[in-house]
Amino acid sequence: MAGGKFPLTSAESDRHAVATGGRRRGRHVTTYSGKDLREMFAAATTWLEQNAQAINSINVFPVPDGDTGTNMYLTMRATMDEAYESGSEAANVVAGAMAKGALMGARGNSGVILSQILRGFADGLSEKEQFDSRDFVAALDEAAVSADRAVSHPVEGTILTVMRAVAAAARERSRKLRGNLKNVLTAAVDAAKDAVAKTPSLLPALREAGVVDAGGQGLYVMLEGALRYLRGDLASLAPLAVQDPERTWARSTTALHDIGETKYGYCTEFLVSGEKLTAGATLERMLELGDSVLVVGDETLLRVHLHTAEPEIAISYGRSLGELSQIKVDNIEEQAGQFVARVQASRYAPDIGIVGTVVVVSGSGLEEVFRSLGATAVVPGGATMNPSTRQILEAIEYCPQEEVIVLPNNKNVILGAQQAAKNSRKRVRIVRTLSVPQGMAALLALNPEGGLDDNAVVMEDARREVQTVEVTKAIRTTTFGGLRVRVGQDIALLNGTLAVAEDSPQAAVRESLKRLVNDQTSLVTVYYGALSTAEDAGALADEIRAVYPSLQVDIVYGGQPHYSYIVSLE
Repeated sequence: MAGGKFPLTSAESDRHAVATGGRRRGRHVTTYSGKDLREMFAAATTWLEQNAQAINSINVFPVPDGDTGTNMYLTMRATMDEAYESGSEAANVVAGAMAKGALMGARGNSGVILSQILRGFADGLSEKEQFDSRDFVAALDEAAVSADRAVSHPVEGTILTVMRAVAAAARERSRKLRGNLKNVLTAAVDAAKDAVAKTPSLLPALREAGVVDAGGQGLYVMLEGALRYLRGDLASLAPLAVQDPERTWARSTTALHDIGETKYGYCTEFLVSGEKLTAGATLERMLELGDSVLVVGDETLLRVHLHTAEPEIAISYGRSLGELSQIKVDNIEEQAGQFVARVQASRYAPDIGIVGTVVVVSGSGLEEVFRSLGATAVVPGGATMNPSTRQILEAIEYCPQEEVIVLPNNKNVILGAQQAAKNSRKRVRIVRTLSVPQGMAALLALNPEGGLDDNAVVMEDARREVQTVEVTKAIRTTTFGGLRVRVGQDIALLNGTLAVAEDSPQAAVRESLKRLVNDQTSLVTVYYGALSTAEDAGALADEIRAVYPSLQVDIVYGGQPHYSYIVSLE
């Protein structure tokens, strides 16, 4: 964790059984500091990390990119980075830093809503250098209000419902037991658990799928982690990072530069975030590409350093593992300028038109398609299509145009894109593209000489004219919309709704086309993913042509993870 560590070692357990740094009355803490607040949320983040995969597994759709737990955890990692970076002991400063970190690091809808919860919480503590249980309750009330404001049409049976229940329970317990934060947080945790259990009764989709709300479960887990900290129950919370990892990393990489001559020209560093990352395998691959190699981290976050003659290959390998950030390439032989120019040219199109475009997309082939269509900036979506708010904002700011349109291409990216737009100095519009085919249709409709508002309207209309089929593997057995799905089946989402379950991806595509092709359909484009082959895609295209001889059928390599085929109908 940048600038600090999670205080979760057994040696600290006793002295943190009651939060330190506060003013005490008898044996009970009555006020708490910014350090207490920071370390409560550090424990919450650790506990969330340990439960992230379980939270991911309760997505309503049984798809492999259900990632609520991961999104919330990565959002909290960014939150705590900023909290430790603040270096403050004042509660209001720490809370404000957490809110800032959460906003910029928010990923997916769940991450954005979590960032708004933390924003409201910070507002509630805005004038409190120290806080007591009543201040904490007031902050929870503000958090519930802020979360509701973040969603244009709040739905019951979600994290919003759970947050309101938490605030109400904490308020009631505080009224009866003033001055006891542990009791207040216990009431909040109990209320969260009960509210999560009731979410299926409030949301039919949850009830039918046999799951509770994943975002609400994530909030419950976080609160439970914070309570464990207050109780001193830290044995099950392993540290997320060694003490002062940034300094340790700096010492290690500096030493690598002191070992003598290197035969390679570029000092290359990057951070990769993802799932089930393996430091050993990454180390082996980097050693094939160069020397002075250092790889550290865990299953969700790896930091890589090496000297190599081919930094593009190292970075490309990193991108195949997950989402990259903090890419740094220094030319040991003073050729860095040429490399940076090549890298940026590969990511950004020339300055064309009045309006810039930012596209979020997952898959190397799809990235190239969008660049070829003239996208100004492409934000790699990673395995789960959820870049952070900061990444989207940076892409917006990089565009040379002062007016920018963002194409999220996934419903789970829209809230993050909206937050990025609010924080940009430019005029930004979000065209609500829900799939890659919708994004392509919208981009093709862009008028290079048109203005922002006119283009946004035209592109919004264009994306609605496209129908989408997305084929993937079911990760669990469930029922949705009356459709019974077995784990391992090939399932298809038709315009975002789970509607088809078959025993092969090709069969899933064929059945989907039966339902979607009509007299207006003229073009079918098949984008095959990283787990499919060109031969299989070609055979599928031939089958489609045989059944629908009047249609034009195109095949394009998309390289998208998880989804064997994405099919566009126009």
